[in-house]
Amino acid sequence: MANTPQSKKRARQVERRTEVNKARRSRIRTFLRKVEEAIASGDQEQAAAALRQAQPELARGVTKGVMHKNTAARKMSRLSARLKRIQA
Repeated sequence: MANTPQSKKRARQVERRTEVNKARRSRIRTFLRKVEEAIASGDQEQAAAALRQAQPELARGVTKGVMHKNTAARKMSRLSARLKRIQA
């Protein structure tokens, strides 16, 4: 348990940041799920549009420290490859 005033403050800050990060991670997952669903349905236009919307969200997650940059790059790459496959 936090004892000093500074450690109590840090605990409060961590609590707030955790909530923000949780919301941001959830938002990213929602965008990714929309891309997955569009790809699964085979709708090329909808999948491409969903991917275009998901990419900045992933990038934002990286800049905000919610996600590692290689993780985001891997997800974008794999989704792009899957989209390319249904377009072919």
